[in-house]
Amino acid sequence: MFKTLSILLKGRIASFAMFFVFFQVSAQEIITVETAENALVFEVNESKELNTVYFGEKLKQADEYRQISSQYKQGTDYTGIYASAYTPAGSKNLLEPAIEVTHADGNMSLSLEYVSSEAQEISPGVVQTEILLRDNVYPLEVRLFFKSYSKENVVETWSVIENRESGDVRLHKFASANLYVRGNNDFWLTHYSGDWAMEMKPETSKLSHGIKVHDSKLGTRANLFQPSVFTVSLGGPASEEHGSVLMGGLEWSGNFRNEFEVDPLNNLRIISGINNYASEYTLKKGEAFTTPKFWFTLSDKGKGDASRNIHRWARNHKVLDGKGSRLTLLNNWEATYFDFDEKKLKKLIGDTRKLGVDLFLLDDGWFGNTYPRNNDDAGLGDWDINRKKLPNGIGTLVETARKNQVKFGIWIEPEMVNPDSELYHKHPEWVIKQPEREEHYFRNQLVLDLSNPEVQDFVYGVVDKLFTENPDLAYIKWDCNAVIYNAYSDYLGANQSELYIRYVQGLYDVLERIRKKYPEVPMMLCSGGGGRVDYAALEYFTEFWPSDNTDPLERVYMQWEYSVFYPSLTMAAHVTDWGDQSIKFKTDVAMMGKLGFDVVIDELEDSELEFCRQAIANYNELEDVIWQGDLYRLRSPWENNTASLMYVGEHQDEAVVFNYRVNYRYEQGSHIPVKLKGLRPDARYTVEEINIYPGEQAVFESRNYTGDYLMKVGINPNVKKDNPSVVLRLKTVPK
Repeated sequence: MFKTLSILLKGRIASFAMFFVFFQVSAQEIITVETAENALVFEVNESKELNTVYFGEKLKQADEYRQISSQYKQGTDYTGIYASAYTPAGSKNLLEPAIEVTHADGNMSLSLEYVSSEAQEISPGVVQTEILLRDNVYPLEVRLFFKSYSKENVVETWSVIENRESGDVRLHKFASANLYVRGNNDFWLTHYSGDWAMEMKPETSKLSHGIKVHDSKLGTRANLFQPSVFTVSLGGPASEEHGSVLMGGLEWSGNFRNEFEVDPLNNLRIISGINNYASEYTLKKGEAFTTPKFWFTLSDKGKGDASRNIHRWARNHKVLDGKGSRLTLLNNWEATYFDFDEKKLKKLIGDTRKLGVDLFLLDDGWFGNTYPRNNDDAGLGDWDINRKKLPNGIGTLVETARKNQVKFGIWIEPEMVNPDSELYHKHPEWVIKQPEREEHYFRNQLVLDLSNPEVQDFVYGVVDKLFTENPDLAYIKWDCNAVIYNAYSDYLGANQSELYIRYVQGLYDVLERIRKKYPEVPMMLCSGGGGRVDYAALEYFTEFWPSDNTDPLERVYMQWEYSVFYPSLTMAAHVTDWGDQSIKFKTDVAMMGKLGFDVVIDELEDSELEFCRQAIANYNELEDVIWQGDLYRLRSPWENNTASLMYVGEHQDEAVVFNYRVNYRYEQGSHIPVKLKGLRPDARYTVEEINIYPGEQAVFESRNYTGDYLMKVGINPNVKKDNPSVVLRLKTVPK
C-alpha cells in the first residue's frame, strides 16, 4: 500500500511520532508532514499538481490520508488548484498567487508540476522535507521546504526559487508560505495594531470572502504599526483552553505581507512572505532566491497550548541561548538621559551593586566630538568616545563595574546616522535617500544603506571596535529608531527595487559576523519599542524591548499579548518612573519578563530600595521557573478587573502566579478564585505570598493545597485597591 522514502525514516522517525511517507495510489501520490499531534498532507493529482488535502489533527492510520479528498463536496474548483501548495500566477489560477514571475523571454505565465520529494532527519525529532516543483515549459524550479519539530508541534516552511533559464527572471512575488485550511467560512483572525508606546493592540474579526491583508512598508522597524504574528481561530473564536487555533509569523526583519483569503469554496488560504511592494527581484541565470522562513503551530486545545508550543520551540531551537540565563540590569537612560559625565556614571555603577542586579547599561549619549551627542539631533554615526563626558574612555567604566562586581553594557544604534555628523558629510553615498528630493527624518535621523558591503563593514566595525578595546564588555543594547523614507541606494544603481530585501540580508550578514566572533555576549534588540522583533532576529539577540511605554498598567496588556508568541526570557521589562503606581506594582509587573531597572537609586526611599533588593532576590530564585517554565494565562486583563498568569516549572514542583488589579473603579478586585493550571493533581503545594513591601503584612495567608483543589476550585489572591499586585509562589510539600 505504501513505501517509506528511507529505511532510516521508517525505523527512527516513527519513535518521534514524526515522519514523511510516500503513497502510490493509482496515479496519485500523498506526501505527509507530521508532528506529534498534527499533520499537513499534500496530494499530487493526475495533472501532477501539488495540492493540500488535509491540515489538522494527525490520524493514527497514515494510509487513511488518501481517503480525505473525496469527503469534501463543497463545490466546483474551476482551476483544480484552489488548494495549491504553492499557487503560481499567470496560467489557470484565479486566486491570489504565492509566486509571480516574468520569464527571460517576457512571458508571465507559470505552471508548477510536482517532480520529486525527499525527507531526512536532521536532528532528533526534527525532519526536513523537500518537495521539488518545476514549470512544465520553462526551466524554472521551486523547492518547498517543511522543517517539522515533532515535540513542539511547530513547522517552519520556506521556498527556494531557482532560475535555470537562458537569461534573467524577474520575481514579482515570492511567498514563504501558502497554507490551505478547509472549513465552512468560520475563520476568526486576531492580529495586532499599534504605534510608538501603543504596541500590540489585538483586533479580532471574522474573515469574510475576499482578501484581508496586513503588511508593512516601513523598511526598518517593520512591526511598528503591525507585527507579522497572528492567530486564526477555526470554527469560532478560541479561548485560552478551548478551540482550534493556528498561530504563525514570518521570520523576517523587514517588510512583510500576510494575506488571508476565503475562497469560493469557503476554505481559507494563508499566504505569507516578504512584502513584494516596490521589491521586484532580478534572479540571474543559475541563481536561486531563498525566502525567509514562516513558522506555524496548530492546536485544538486553545490559545494557551499553542503558545506553549511556540515557547518550547523558541527556547529549544530558535532564540539565541534560549536554554540559558539572562542578566538583570540597571539602565541610566531615565536617570540621566544625555546629561552625564564620568563621575555621574561611576556613581550609578556603584548604585548597580547596591541594587543587587547583574549589570550596568550605559545608554545613548556617550559618543561624538565634532558633533557631540547631547541630544538626538546630532552625532549618530560618529562612534568615537565623547572626550568631554568621558575623558578616560569606556575602559575606566568597565573597570569600575568590575571593581563593583557587576558587568558593563553599552547602547549603540549602528544602522543610523544624523545629518549633523562626520559620517554623513564624509559618506553621503552610504545613506538611504533620494538624491534629488528633500530629506525626511524619523527622530532626526536617516538609515545607512546595508545593501552596501562597505556599510556592512562599517557597522560590524562599530561593534568589533568596542569589544576589541573593551574585552570585558558584557552586553549590547542595539537600537533602531528610524524607518526608511525616500528609499534609494547609491550602491544598487539600477536595481533599486531590491533595496528593501538586500537591506535586511545585509543586516543578517553583519549579525552573522558578530555572532561568529562574539557568540555568547547578550544583546537586546531595541527599536523604540516592539518595532522589530521576530524569530529571525532572535537568532542573534537574546531579548527584545517590547515598548518604550513602561507604565506598568500598560505593560500588563502589552506583555500579555507578546506572551502569546514569545517566551518570557526574551521580553525585557524595566521598572521606571512611568506611571503613578507604587514601586511594588512596577516591580511585580516587570518580573513577568526579563527584569531590569531604569530608576534613580538615590531617589528611592529606604523601604523602596529594600523592597527592590528583596524582589530581585526572589526573582533570582525563580528565574528558571519564569524563563523556562510553562506559561498559563489564567485571567485576561481585557475581560476582567484583574489579570492573572502563572509559570510552572518543568517538573511541576514549583510555580509562580502574578496577579494585578487593572480596573481602578470602586471596589474592583479579585472577587472570585483564580483556577490554576499545569500542576500535579495528587501533589500538595505550599502557596505563599512573596514581594511583600517592608513593614506591611501579607494579604494572602500561606497554606497547603492539593494540585487538584488549586486547579478545580482555585485561590483568591485578594487583589484590591490597597494591594493591587500580589505575587504567589508555589512549592510542593515533601512527602
